[in-house]
Parts: sequence; structure tokens; C-alpha cells
Amino acid sequence: MPGNKDKASAQRPQALTKKRLRWLILLSSFPLFGMMAAFGIAPNTSLEEVPVQQVVLGLELPEIQLDSSADMTFWRQERIQRGDTLATLLSRLDVDNQEALTFMRDARDMKAIHQLVAGKTIHVQTTAAGELLLLRYFPGGSEQMVVEKTNGSFKVSEKPAQLETHIQMKSGVINTSLFAAIDNAGVPESVATQIVDILASEIDFHRDLRKGDRFTVVYDSLYGNGEPARAGRVLAVEFVNQGTPYRGLYFEVNGESGYYTPDGKSLKKAFLRSPLEFSRISSGFSAGRFHPVLKTWRAHKGIDYAAPTGTGVKAAADGTVAFVGSQGGYGNVIFLDHQGSYSTVYGHLSAFAKGLRKGQRVRQGDIIGRVGATGMATGPHLHYEFRFKNVQRDPLKVAMPTADPVPPKHMAGFYEYTKSSMARLDMLRGTSLAFLD
Repeated sequence: MPGNKDKASAQRPQALTKKRLRWLILLSSFPLFGMMAAFGIAPNTSLEEVPVQQVVLGLELPEIQLDSSADMTFWRQERIQRGDTLATLLSRLDVDNQEALTFMRDARDMKAIHQLVAGKTIHVQTTAAGELLLLRYFPGGSEQMVVEKTNGSFKVSEKPAQLETHIQMKSGVINTSLFAAIDNAGVPESVATQIVDILASEIDFHRDLRKGDRFTVVYDSLYGNGEPARAGRVLAVEFVNQGTPYRGLYFEVNGESGYYTPDGKSLKKAFLRSPLEFSRISSGFSAGRFHPVLKTWRAHKGIDYAAPTGTGVKAAADGTVAFVGSQGGYGNVIFLDHQGSYSTVYGHLSAFAKGLRKGQRVRQGDIIGRVGATGMATGPHLHYEFRFKNVQRDPLKVAMPTADPVPPKHMAGFYEYTKSSMARLDMLRGTSLAFLD
């Protein structure tokens, strides 16, 4: 038993030591919990009684020394206003350089700078004193004019402009003429000409146009220095003529580019619907009205197109000149022979294309003569005949051969390439952007 007492007494200090240690750990944690509680907010504490004090401190900014070095240069730009002269423009650009003004006034190869286009922008680089170092002007097209001071003297040069391609979408309705609708829609004239050329085998733009016809066109627009440079290629067009829609889509296959219907058929046919050059003058939907005296399709022998004297007459198809000269009631007339026993006649001309002669080959769309009133004619117009085996036929009722369609092996590529153009036409169908502000 005594041995057991010793054992118990020996264990007690060890047990007390562990218990004391636990209490010390617990007590040492109280300040920590107290610090954490200090970040809390007691319930029902009013924040309105907390004093707010505004403190304003003065900060000293470092003094900035303006560099008046003669090497400093400045770029400025100014939009040309109506009535601007070179002197007033340079004055607004803070160019104080009589030498530069005199050079540009006297330079013979600076026609563009003397014909300032309102709305265009001129960029200049000058010294701090206003001395001109470089002037850049982009009047349009693909070239920009640059005036630069090198080795103490000014030189002028034309440099290629960095052109960017943007896709434009426009739509319009014909109320008076095609070109009036084109202008209202903000479409460049070159695009209007492309529309007519693309659909020339489907629509007679001199006789078929009607009020209410509408067009939608998707085309490339080229920009230089952020400004419109020129219109590019038409990518897609839809023309609704007398309720019938016609679509043309651009596609290139086997290195040959052309326009096709949405199902891949070529829009290029052997003969044009109209042999007259389309222009702003002849763009009215009533400009191709029937001739008041000779009427149209007199005994199915020909079509009479009323048109101003001098309007271009185009070859309706590839062919060979069989006759050029004066002949009876036709007056000045041209006969063309075409493949497959077809021939065409163009009468009452005021003039022939320079150098046109018998046996000469012509291509579809070539200008071969000018509208006039020679022979048996009461006024300026074109008498046009379409013949098969020398018998006059109605070209509107004769099935015309067409160029080859998109080859079957390229149809998948055709659908993929034209998908975005088709989507744009669908998006604008029924919407006239010409009437939107």
C-alpha cells in the first residue's frame, strides 16, 4: 500500500500541471475574442451622433516646364467647308507659312488642292511656330496628295492611300426615276450602273420600270483615311419590277467572276433585254414609253425606244457587223450577225461608233452608235429589230441561251459564299432605307 501512495502522489503534480495548462490557454484567448468583438456594432447604436470632420490638405504640384524645343511638331486636321480657299483653310489650321502657301498656289500638278471638296478633311503637320512640314489630302479614289518639306524645299507627290473595305446596304423605291431613288437612298451612281448591267438580261430598264418598283443592294465601299473613297463591287442586288423579284449574287468560280440567281443560274444571257445605254437622263420609268407615231411592235417588226439624241446604242450580243451605213427608211443603220442564225438591227442613228466597219467583231454591251432621227423618223428614237433566220421576232418571247451555271461541284461553295449576302437582302426586304433619316 505505501508503494501505491507514492505512486498516487507522484501522479498528482502531473495531473495538476495539465489542468493548469488548459486554463491558461482558455484565459489567454479572452483578449483575442475581445479584440474581435471591437469591430462589431452594438445593437440600436445611432450613427447620426458620430461627429464628421472635413479635413482639407494643400498639396503642392510639381512645376511643369513646357518644352519650347524647336523639334516639337503638331498634327492638326480641318474639315473643308463650302467656299473655303487654300488660304482660309491653312489659317484655321494655324499654318503660318507664306512659303508653303505660295508653293501650293503656283504648283501646276496640284489640281486637287485647288478644287477643294466640301466635307473632305485636310491633315497637316507643323512646327510649334506654325511652319508647315507636311500636308495630306485625300480627295477620293485610290491616291492621296502629299505636300512635304524636305531639305528646305516643298515637294508634291501622289501616294497610294490605305483603303479599307466596308459593306454597305441600301434600299429604295422608285417614284419618279431610278436615279432619283438612287440619290434618295444615298447610293453612288457607279452602283446604279452596276445594278442595271447585272440585271440587263432580265429587266428592260427603259420600258419596264414602274412607279413602286423597289431595289435593295449590298456593295463594297472603300474608305481611305477614314473617309469614303469610292464604291466597289456590288455583292448582291434584288430588284422588284412590277411585282416580280429578281436577284443577282456575285460569285467567282474557276477564276471567272459573274452574277447568278440564288439557285446558281447565270444572269448572263446571249442577248440584252434593251440595246440602249442606261443613264441618268433615261432613268425615268416612263422614259421608254411607246413612240407616239410609230408605236411599238409595228407588225412585230421592231421595238421603238424614245430616247434623247446622242444616247448610246449597245450591241445586244456578241456578233459581227454585217452592214453599217444609210439604208432607206432606217436612215443610219447597223446590222449585226450573231451565232445561231440570229441578227439584230439598229436604225435612225445620229452617228456610228468611231471606226466601226463591216466585218468587225463586237462584244455584248459595246457602244456601236448614237440615237438619232435619221430616215423615216418623227423624232429621236432607236428602232430595234431582233431577227431569227432573217425573220423579225419578239425578243421578249424567244427563249435566250444563257451562260453556264455554277458547276454542281461548286454549288456548296456558292451557297456558303452567298449566304451572308442573301441574309442581308432578306433583312432589308420590305424596308426602304431611302426614307429613313
